[in-house]
Amino acid sequence: MRYNRLGLVLHPTRDVAAIVTMILDWAHGHQVEILVDRQQRHRVPDGVLPADPAMLVNECDSLISIGGDGTMLGALRMTVDRPKPVMGVHLGQLGFLVEVDPPELPRALDRLATHDFTIEPRSCLRCAVCEERVVAFNDIALARQPGEGFVNATLAVDGQEYGYYRCDSLVISTPAGSTAYSYAAGGPLISPATEAVVMTPSAPMAGISRSVVLSPAERIRVHLREDSGRVAVEVDGHVVRHVEGGGELEVGFQRGAGQVVRFDPRRYRERSQLKLSLLDLPLLPEQLRELLPETLRRQAAPHRQDIPPD
Repeated sequence: MRYNRLGLVLHPTRDVAAIVTMILDWAHGHQVEILVDRQQRHRVPDGVLPADPAMLVNECDSLISIGGDGTMLGALRMTVDRPKPVMGVHLGQLGFLVEVDPPELPRALDRLATHDFTIEPRSCLRCAVCEERVVAFNDIALARQPGEGFVNATLAVDGQEYGYYRCDSLVISTPAGSTAYSYAAGGPLISPATEAVVMTPSAPMAGISRSVVLSPAERIRVHLREDSGRVAVEVDGHVVRHVEGGGELEVGFQRGAGQVVRFDPRRYRERSQLKLSLLDLPLLPEQLRELLPETLRRQAAPHRQDIPPD
């Protein structure tokens, strides 16, 4: 099967024109149409076709995410009801999910067209927030609003009361999301090959104070007590709504909800491991660069000038 249409998912603010031009140049030589959300059409060069979001998912053979992890997660959420391959092109500084750097893009497109890649399946959380349904590939967080009290919540697993939380935020994550907010809150690193739901309180003051790892088969319900402060519900880092005391969340786990394109899984894992280790160093990026040999610093300089900081 050859690819006839590729859909673009763009970072909301960064300049993506140079990357899109590279993709268009490649597409013209391979008789492939390039589509983008019609509301983003003004941000890309001529030759990219406008489309509705539903058309991007239903009629494109694959999606190309141009940005960082947040953009990639948005592309995966778009395809959750109809999973298809999503390739990430990196425009950030420390992305864990995106694999392809701009200089590697032409070769990556060739491999995408010939199906010379592997699929890394991604699970997601499906959550009902006061009857509103949301999807998260990394995490769902209940975060306190400054000056409005703390997150006071009870946890029930398969209908049985498990315990309660009093904390600044409560992070519910997938294994892949364990390197994000959950990790920053002190949660464990979970292999993406594992099926689990991790619940980690941030700045706990009472109640459950450590991470709880649950089976994806268990039904999870979080009830905000009446004395809880108003909380923001964040889905993969984006606030989707606010919930008052008395509100409830029900969380379920869905296997194989996303398909991430991987060209070199081993190298990707090694790079991710290195990036994760850098998070624990109390050094700024420019300080880390000083640790590199002079030849490597010179090689990295042009790349830094082309890509704006996060």
